[in-house]
Order: sequence, then structure tokens, then C-alpha cells
Amino acid sequence: MSQQAFFFDGSRCAGCKTCEFACKDAYDLDVGTAYRKVYEYTGGETVRLGDGFVTTCFAYSVSVSCCHCDNPACVRVCPTEAMHKEAESGLVLVNARRCIGCGYCHLSCPYNAPKVDRKKGHSVKCHGCRDRLDEGKKPVCVEACPARALDFGPFEAMEKLGRRADIAPLPEASATAPNLFVRPCLDARPSGSKDGRIVNPLEVL
Repeated sequence: MSQQAFFFDGSRCAGCKTCEFACKDAYDLDVGTAYRKVYEYTGGETVRLGDGFVTTCFAYSVSVSCCHCDNPACVRVCPTEAMHKEAESGLVLVNARRCIGCGYCHLSCPYNAPKVDRKKGHSVKCHGCRDRLDEGKKPVCVEACPARALDFGPFEAMEKLGRRADIAPLPEASATAPNLFVRPCLDARPSGSKDGRIVNPLEVL
């Protein structure tokens, strides 16, 4: 098995969040925990011009989980090596027996992917549905998407579908080399853009 990666088609995503809820249901995640999140990013304004109106308004959604980066910040800062990159699949996984729940992974990840589950006493995050991969299946978020805006598979296959994630509100890909490839919608702004803002911060931050 080679490096695995996600693909997100922004031109198809309707922002329904079925991917997020399918994941929460499959892994019985509580209210404060989500392995996949859907950012709602909007901006622009509408102004009156003479007898009409001119608008620069835009809005789009971005579905993102752990990006299983080539250079994961969470792995670099983990003091016990509990956070590690699996050699076989390239997935970034948590060894719960080694994790001490310090939260360094959470603080360092630019995608806000790992969380410390205080009840379990260790970090939790998207694991790419690792057990399903061994059965030849896709992650639950991919299979649940009604618009087929998500895909998952070998790096080479996903790379052909889009480019490394570089749209707002996600960070620049150069930071960690995420294994997330994106086909942006027409309204998409580049990473680092100040044209818009996240309008559902309580859901994603």
C-alpha cells in the first residue's frame, strides 16, 4: 500500500455536512469531537449602484479532516512518538498506549485535526478508516457524500484529480505538504486570502 490521500471537489460540495455526520456516527463521537469538519467561508458585499445593485459576494464550503501530511507538524512535536506516520499507508495515526494527552499535536496542527479526548486520556483524530482500507473499502465520509465530492486512494491517483490543498481558509500547502488534493470551485480564494471569513467558527475551531 502506498501513501494514501484525500481528494475534495469544491465544485460539487453543497456544504450538507453528511461526511461529517457519517464519521461521527460511525465512531460514536461526542458533541465536542469531529474528525472531519466542513468550513463555511464567505465574503464580499452588495452595494446599490444607480437603479441597481453590484455584488462581490461569494460563499463556499471546504470539507477537511487530518490531511496525513508528508511533513506532519503533530508528529514533529509529539514527545512520546505516539503520533506517528505509518510506513505502509502513510496515514498519521495515534498510538493510544504511548499518548500522554499533552495536547502538543493539537496546538501544532494547522488543520486543527488532533484533539485530546480527556475521557480517554489520549489524542484522537481521523485515521483514514484504516480498518476499512484493509477490507478494500473507502472511508465512511467518502462513501456517505451524496454529491461525490470526496474521494480517497493512492497519492498518485488523487494527485491527478486536483492540486495540493491551497484554498482559503486552509493554510498554505508548503507548511506540511498535506495529502489532500483539491479541485476548487469558481469562487475559491487562495490560502492566505483575507477576502472572506469562516462563518461557522463554533463548528470547526
